[in-house]
Amino acid sequence: QVQLVESGGGLVQPGGSLRLSCAASGIIFTNYAMGWYRQAPGKQRELVAVISRSGNTNYADSVKGRFTISRDNAKNTVYLQMNSLKPDDTAVYYCNVNNVVGSYWGQGTQVTVSS
Repeated sequence: QVQLVESGGGLVQPGGSLRLSCAASGIIFTNYAMGWYRQAPGKQRELVAVISRSGNTNYADSVKGRFTISRDNAKNTVYLQMNSLKPDDTAVYYCNVNNVVGSYWGQGTQVTVSS
């Protein structure tokens, strides 16, 4: 079955950086776009960034210029490099993939930006 496992979250000071990873299994990774979402307390889950099969990327306006999504097809892994982090970036970050059967999510990784 499809499994997505996120890692790399943690506590970081404002202005700091983190790199999230999402390892995928149970899918032919190169066939699918991959996305990162986040959900802050009391808020709806929102799209952060998406990368297509060919490597085209799109970002939420709030993270443009600070976050970079990338993929390593040899490792079935998608990354989210987060720089210049702000307290508003505090959230649980989720990896997502959609196929003809359904939409799949990882367990999430907590990112906390605080001094």
